[in-house]
Amino acid sequence: MSFIVYPAIDVRAGRVVRLHQGDYARETDYDQDPFVLAMAYADAGATWLHLVDLDAAKAGGYALQPLLRRIAAEGRLQVQTGGGVRTEADVIALREAGASRVVIGSLAVSEPELVSRWLQSFGSQALTIAFDLRVDSDGRWWPATHGWTHTARSTLDTLVGAYVDIGLRHVLCTDIARDGMLTGPNFGLYRWLRKLAPGLQLQASGGARGLEDVHTARMAGCAGIVLGKALLEGRLDLRQALAEQDCENHGRPGQDVPC
Repeated sequence: MSFIVYPAIDVRAGRVVRLHQGDYARETDYDQDPFVLAMAYADAGATWLHLVDLDAAKAGGYALQPLLRRIAAEGRLQVQTGGGVRTEADVIALREAGASRVVIGSLAVSEPELVSRWLQSFGSQALTIAFDLRVDSDGRWWPATHGWTHTARSTLDTLVGAYVDIGLRHVLCTDIARDGMLTGPNFGLYRWLRKLAPGLQLQASGGARGLEDVHTARMAGCAGIVLGKALLEGRLDLRQALAEQDCENHGRPGQDVPC
């Protein structure tokens, strides 16, 4: 299983931002052009980009197609992107605009039968299912939807089990309590998911602080990690993170990475 580092760009009103624990009222604006930032990540050696339309994630209506087309036209980054994907036409439009994988979030929770049909129609490599999660007092994980403003009626294990049965492969999981907080991803959650569904290509997301978190994600059996705030604030050098990626994929230790 290969390991992929996904630098993330979250866009709101055309700006690169990060939310604190999914709260739209608590954002940090990084005053960067999304395309320029994407190309900087490509210059550092990234081969994938995780691109999110935050406005659409809350209200629907993905609006980053021009940016997506521009990035894809450069031919340097494969793009995994989502936010507000509600219809099959949305999936087709994003694929035609250059998305290598379309991220399905809220709809995968609220209408699993519909999304299951999409998985069968487009194929397991074309879609990533994103679960943004909160844990209750009994330790059960509940997905949140619509920009993390609503809570699902089904637990994570129930949803994952149903999707695995029809061929789900790529899953991105975020512990909302850790997102944007630089407290480290929830590796206990990922280890539990790996036991629940060993065949998933699991992407860690939320709270990565530095190189050690990238290494731990790889050692925990994740297929990748999404890096946002730590890169934007200079706490993690993308080249070092990509060297950790090379440890897994090519057996070539990075200069500063304990493979």
